[in-house]
Amino acid sequence: MSGFASSLFNRIHDLVGNNAAQTSSLVPSFNGRFPATGASSLSTLTAPTCVLNQQDRRIVEKCYRAMETVIRLCRQAALNLKKSPPCILDILPEIYGLLDTILTADGDILQHNLFMQLFLANLTAKCKQTIRIFKDEKVKIFEENSKGRRSLTMKALIFSHMLSDLQSQFPSNGQFIGPKFRITKKEAAEFWSSAFGNKTIVPWEDFRNELGKVHQIGIGIETHALKSTIDLTCNDYISNFEFDVFTRLFQPWNTLLKNWQILAVTHPAYVAFLTYEDVKQKLQQFINKPGSYVFRLSCTKLGQWAIGYVAPDRKIYQTIPQSKSLIQSLVDGSREGFYLYPNGRNKNVDLSHALQSHPEGRMKVTSEQYQIYCEMGTTFEMCKICDERNKNVRLEPCGHLLCRPCMNSWQESAEGGSTCPFCRCEIKGTENVVIDSFNPRSRSSSALAVLNSQKENGSKEKTELQPNQSTSTENLMTFSLKESSILHFPPQITSARLPEFLHPYP
Repeated sequence: MSGFASSLFNRIHDLVGNNAAQTSSLVPSFNGRFPATGASSLSTLTAPTCVLNQQDRRIVEKCYRAMETVIRLCRQAALNLKKSPPCILDILPEIYGLLDTILTADGDILQHNLFMQLFLANLTAKCKQTIRIFKDEKVKIFEENSKGRRSLTMKALIFSHMLSDLQSQFPSNGQFIGPKFRITKKEAAEFWSSAFGNKTIVPWEDFRNELGKVHQIGIGIETHALKSTIDLTCNDYISNFEFDVFTRLFQPWNTLLKNWQILAVTHPAYVAFLTYEDVKQKLQQFINKPGSYVFRLSCTKLGQWAIGYVAPDRKIYQTIPQSKSLIQSLVDGSREGFYLYPNGRNKNVDLSHALQSHPEGRMKVTSEQYQIYCEMGTTFEMCKICDERNKNVRLEPCGHLLCRPCMNSWQESAEGGSTCPFCRCEIKGTENVVIDSFNPRSRSSSALAVLNSQKENGSKEKTELQPNQSTSTENLMTFSLKESSILHFPPQITSARLPEFLHPYP
């Protein structure tokens, strides 16, 4: 955290720490008057540490003042906010520090970066909306199950989404990633590139129109529901990060909106804008009905699902499916007796019809890959970490391959975690893959067919051999294979070893 953000935290702690009189002064009064925050107490906190022009400085200071007011209100002891994610008291200072880093790295960024312009405007607006909740709800905000507290939780989730969006666009040292941002799913990345080029963020209407060209989108309520699912930051714009999250949740691309309708529109177990604590509280009413379950977007791992359920021991658990889609997880969980009653309802939803017939991706080893790995004394299919098992997992978006046990071990290791072991790219998702081995015999059969065809066509089309070249079957076969570009032999495969090479390995 920057010195600026640390100063903010320390100042707030001094203001509302253990002093009861100071704390009570921040509580909304019964007559609805909102506690004032004097300019003198804010002057040092709202001044950006970087050099900005006058207009940009006013925008930033306005945003910072709104952020501090929200933090002041949320630090009230009577509010008793839980520290579990998403917690406004953790999120806003982190946003604050990252903004300070970004503005320090480029003091003119608000002059040319649309994403940052929209982000600051949205952050200021969301802070004002949060302050309005305290004004409107008055003392009811302190009741844990009140409408105001639910609204505050929703704002915390939105702030959390905004932080993730900002981090994705400025992943290192406050530098804007721009066109280098990688959308996880290949088809989704191709769509965004074709529709919007290098743009980071586009208006919702433009996005809807382009998506409607490749996927059928309903009108009215369905369009509004789709927007509320994709627009995580609730600013009427869609960033490439938000689109990436959506396509990871409702993959694969060819049934994207169908899966969205099944899971987020019609399924009774789907719960929007709920946190870990909210799910625990929601399932508590079904504690004597094991098999009750709900699912939500994970707020700590955007792009993944979290399933909460009542186990046979009448305890509530929450899990994030790692190696399978949500649909597959729900189908498997139903068969195993864990996910039986969606949101406590007696009738479950049969999702077996929505399963992909071939959920895993398929890859074929090319002749070039076969040749390269033959020269190294191994195969393309072999996992290059353990050198024991075949690859069966593709990391996204980088595309590197390894076996599932090695991936699990890597992610559990101290130096591993969420990055690729080969290129250190962030792992946003994984895909099960089946690799079809290269068959040299099939290629040699094709080559022999070409050779026989040349013989049958007679002298006109027969390939002429060089005068010093033997016309033996081996040499003729070698020449035909190379000329027809069907197979390039590794250097160690000579014409003398050709018959052996053409036979399948034992």
